[in-house]
Amino acid sequence: MQTRLPKSFLSTQAGAKAESILRSCVHCGFCNATCPTYQLTFDELEGPRGRIYLIKTMFEQGTADKYIQQHLDNCLTCKACETTCPSNVDYHSLLDIARPEIEKIKRPLAQRWLRKALLTFVPYPDRFKWLLKLGQLFRPILPRSIAVRVPFLRAKRSWPKQDHPRRVLIATGCVQAACVPSTDAALAQLLDVMGIAATQAKGCCGAMAQHLGDMDHALATARSNIDRWWPEVEKGAEAIVISASGCAPQLKEYGQLLEQDEHYKDRARKLSAMVRDPVEMLENHDWKVKNSPHVAFHSPCSLVHGTRLDQSVRELLERAGFKLAATVNDGSCCGSAGAYSLINPVTSQQLLKAKLADLCIDEPEVVATANIGCQLHLEAGRGEQVLHWVELLAANAEGVVSEGVSDAKRSE
Repeated sequence: MQTRLPKSFLSTQAGAKAESILRSCVHCGFCNATCPTYQLTFDELEGPRGRIYLIKTMFEQGTADKYIQQHLDNCLTCKACETTCPSNVDYHSLLDIARPEIEKIKRPLAQRWLRKALLTFVPYPDRFKWLLKLGQLFRPILPRSIAVRVPFLRAKRSWPKQDHPRRVLIATGCVQAACVPSTDAALAQLLDVMGIAATQAKGCCGAMAQHLGDMDHALATARSNIDRWWPEVEKGAEAIVISASGCAPQLKEYGQLLEQDEHYKDRARKLSAMVRDPVEMLENHDWKVKNSPHVAFHSPCSLVHGTRLDQSVRELLERAGFKLAATVNDGSCCGSAGAYSLINPVTSQQLLKAKLADLCIDEPEVVATANIGCQLHLEAGRGEQVLHWVELLAANAEGVVSEGVSDAKRSE
């Protein structure tokens, strides 16, 4: 693609990177075939190719407008287009460069409040827990559209106390730490069976701030996590394991995000290289399940198009003895996409309805997934608890401490 970016922008790191990405796009349109928003609207500007053109126009003109802002806001950042693209266009990085620019366009008051509230509460588990408790307390009198979004009360799991020579950090994140802490406790129990001790590494990954265009917040979060986790790395932790698949790509990009920061770049690069999905640790053990419920596995976009470990999880579950239900359109987005379900509820609900139909064609007993955002989103639509696959494995595998997994249903 030809570009005419201003020299003042080209002289910056962001400008040089943006031009490189723009020039790699040949406008073939293969991306539109897998883009969720394009498939819903068949609007060229609601697909990656159209959005790339809008970003190019914005950079060339040096200004954004509400029209460009709206179409970029509608992107789920699911990365399905990157999996499809024959030219390997780094679309999500281009979008990250564009987002701070579109945030200069003033939004309606309600949108500004919502975005501010998300960044004030969600990345901080202690704050978010209070909102969660209030929601659970007042659920019976809340409007149904809000009540169904309040997460279930979960059965608690204990963190193993046994020590082992091998050690890892488990990055507990923000939403998962507040809503479903039992997932990481289950992961720690599975690692304990393998002779690996797990230490909690607290801290939000920064993805929500970055996707909302607040790069300063995202970078500050990355630096804070490095400072907090580095002493454990120096003590010999061999990996940073993150069970929320939506967080893994963000942590893996710390080295890239901080490549110009002389104080942090070396540690950021090493820390990114240490990030592991649970399946990369757990697939090295011969798991056997005592019970085999009929499970529909939901593949989050972050697992399919981000870390690309979807098949590894499915293979691990099948080897362990789980009966996986038939599903279709596994690479399509459920509509959660971080804060997207709150900011773009209409599109999100359309995608959720389609995803639940795709997951339930074989009438599964249980739905399992790999990402906390998708987990809560699917629960809201399904009306019953959805499990992380790690917790499903821990609840059924031989040799793991037997602790109940709630099958509670939300009262309407």
